[in-house]
Amino acid sequence: VREVSEALQMQVDPDARIWQLSVGEQQRVEIIKAVFRGSRVLILDEPTAVLTPQEATQLFKTLRFMATEGHSVIVITHKLHEVMAVADRITVLRGGRSVETVATTDATLRSLAALMVGREVDLARAHEREHKPGDEVVLELGAVSAHGDRGGEALRGVSLRLRSGEIVAVAGVAGNGQRELAETISGMRMPSAGTIRVGARVLRPGDPRDAIRAAIAHIPEDRLGTGLAPSLSIARNASLKTYRSPPIARGPFLAMRRMSELARELIRRYDVKAPGPETPARNLSGGNLQKLMLGREFQGKPRVLIAAQPTRGLDVMAIETVHAYLREAASEGMAVLLISEDLDEVLALADRVTVMYEGAIVGELDAGVATVEEIGFLMAGGHGP
Repeated sequence: VREVSEALQMQVDPDARIWQLSVGEQQRVEIIKAVFRGSRVLILDEPTAVLTPQEATQLFKTLRFMATEGHSVIVITHKLHEVMAVADRITVLRGGRSVETVATTDATLRSLAALMVGREVDLARAHEREHKPGDEVVLELGAVSAHGDRGGEALRGVSLRLRSGEIVAVAGVAGNGQRELAETISGMRMPSAGTIRVGARVLRPGDPRDAIRAAIAHIPEDRLGTGLAPSLSIARNASLKTYRSPPIARGPFLAMRRMSELARELIRRYDVKAPGPETPARNLSGGNLQKLMLGREFQGKPRVLIAAQPTRGLDVMAIETVHAYLREAASEGMAVLLISEDLDEVLALADRVTVMYEGAIVGELDAGVATVEEIGFLMAGGHGP
């Protein structure tokens, strides 16, 4: 193992237990295993999804070295800057078909995005905000702690404030408490300590209905496992938060016609590509599932929106659409908590960036001047000023 790791210029402790390694180190072990077995072709699917920027840079150095040693490497990713950093040739897929193969030297980020979508795409890092964040503190967390599914402490004394019209991003490598943070705020997970306020109202711990009554909207990272019921229709999924109240509820009965009418309006307003309101949610693409959830959560003018990994697995066109809806929500005064592992997304949308590591907030940066390297340093456990 040591000989292979040295040949690949990858530092790995051969005596360490796998659970003792970081995710980036575990990925190096997988590459060493493939080379040790004599594999000449290495296929990596979204290899940097759970890596810090520094770990991603090291991975790319290893892949380029492997190519010079005669290995063939295929990297599947939607992150265009990574494609430009590591590839010799780029094949663009759209709708399950290969639309073009180009040399990296002949490609630009803009030309690749246009090939992926079929039209020009705005790739600017930041957009001028028509509305600046207000002064009112809408969401406030005070020293919130919570246990994870395995019993250990997943959140450790998290304190956070969001103002009206503000987008605050939570960045971090997967598994550092981001999911537990979203679930605790939305009432899906019981905190072990701390308080959560929406305005002057203190939320009842572990009570999703109280969070809904306080006008908290939640877009979970697991669309079909948590966010939507795959076997139910668009109409029924769109009504999951409102079916107990008029105009859908009529005493003990549901007004099915009115439910369908409201679903048709949601389909039109959010451009959900579907045959009709009775289409099962499982038949929708990832982008349309996300638009359905956004439409449902925006009902009733929420004060707080928690968006967890809102563009994970989406194509460039769907990402652009979701970003537009999040900006629109903030411009209308909503406080948006964006939880994302995509640092390009974080820097494009956020006013402030907070970084989580091992369940705690280790730093906060102004998104207007922050760099990927600074955020990556904090994601790896470094501490800010």
